[in-house]
Amino acid sequence: MTDMQMLREARVTVIGLGIEGIDLVRFLAAEGARVTVSDRRPREELAEALAAIEGTDARLSLGANRAEDATDADMVFVSQGVPNDNPAVAAALAAGVPVSTMLGLFLERCPAPVIGITGSAGKTTTTALVASMLQGEGLPHVMGGNIGIGLLSLLPEIEADTRVVVEMSHTQLERVAVSPHVACVTNVTPNHLDRFAWEDYVALKRRIIDFQASDDVAVLNQDNEVTRGFAEMAPGRVARTSMRDQIAGDGAMLRDGRVWRVLDGETVEVVGRPEVALRGDHNIENLLAAVAVGAQVGVSVHSAAQTARTFTGVPHRLEPIATVAGVLYVNDSIATAPERTLAGLRSFEEPVVLLLGGRDKQLPVRDLAREAASRCRAVVCFGESGDLYAQAVREAAGGRDLPIARVGTVEEAVSAAARLAREGDVVLFAPAATSFDQYRNFEERGRAFRGAVTAMGGRP
Repeated sequence: MTDMQMLREARVTVIGLGIEGIDLVRFLAAEGARVTVSDRRPREELAEALAAIEGTDARLSLGANRAEDATDADMVFVSQGVPNDNPAVAAALAAGVPVSTMLGLFLERCPAPVIGITGSAGKTTTTALVASMLQGEGLPHVMGGNIGIGLLSLLPEIEADTRVVVEMSHTQLERVAVSPHVACVTNVTPNHLDRFAWEDYVALKRRIIDFQASDDVAVLNQDNEVTRGFAEMAPGRVARTSMRDQIAGDGAMLRDGRVWRVLDGETVEVVGRPEVALRGDHNIENLLAAVAVGAQVGVSVHSAAQTARTFTGVPHRLEPIATVAGVLYVNDSIATAPERTLAGLRSFEEPVVLLLGGRDKQLPVRDLAREAASRCRAVVCFGESGDLYAQAVREAAGGRDLPIARVGTVEEAVSAAARLAREGDVVLFAPAATSFDQYRNFEERGRAFRGAVTAMGGRP
């Protein structure tokens, strides 16, 4: 337990000054720790982050993650995504210096039960749906985590009856040994195979339930082979969701074109599928997960239905940007894997001009290439993996005369799409790769797409 007495005057190193690092530095400094910030980026790239920790008296060690910054510390806190072979992390582990994270510290300190949501896809939307349902129900709640909101800064707002909704990534789960009271896994599909073996990635996702007690709840997608298997390993109760099957016990399902909630043996209709504001089968899966989670934490059917009818999504996730010359431009920058891009593509019946590119994650692209070749008006490929996607779609198209443009940047991709699209089409920015060839994250990439579209004029 990392108590206040333990942190006061302790030498603490925070590795990585992103959202989590900023949250940690502020919290640890307020607790009286002597904080060192270790970030491999130089000062000139950290102006915004350094402004956010101004006044904390943190010592800065920039330009590299130095081993001595960790070995000279009493405790090290690591931002998600920093690997164990990072020089400072490796040195801390070798020297026996305790290594923790923002999520780990938050779970220790949080005075209320936590609702944790993870998955290869859909976790942000599901998290936001649950929070919207709690808001509609008038229940006290906070939302944070991998969704882009630091957790430690939320602690002063949390009382014993607060519903705490936390999005958890696999890299956040890697270093925690506590599970949330209600743990939801939306799905587990191949992702991040450029860094993790498949078995290791699955195990990281499963950690969200590994430490649950018998009175905890796991909400699992019955339609996904991996999460269906998690049900056999869950230490507590299991609630299931399904788009195609009858479920046993608590959960939510789609049946006869309607969403149903099952709780304590009672099956109640929530909403008809045509009434759901979100597009696509994948978002019905997200809604089912949110309905099942909400049922466990006091959300009524009425509030679940109200959210289903009114919730239109979060930024960078099938986000309509503007209509220009009769063409709808949609930002799905969160689509950092081919499977996510496929889900987005299948959300539209209109002809699509698809924008693909970024940094390859070494995931299979054949299914995406086939679908793009068969139903897209045109495909525009950009960035580091542009050649890879252009070649895959070209081979899948065979003899079909499908326009495939190869450009360098997001802005050039938008210009090319505008030339190729026709009135009534959708230009879908769903890159299928990470942003790290040109941008710090998918949000920054999505803002670049939004800016390029806005610059052309048009209406929201």
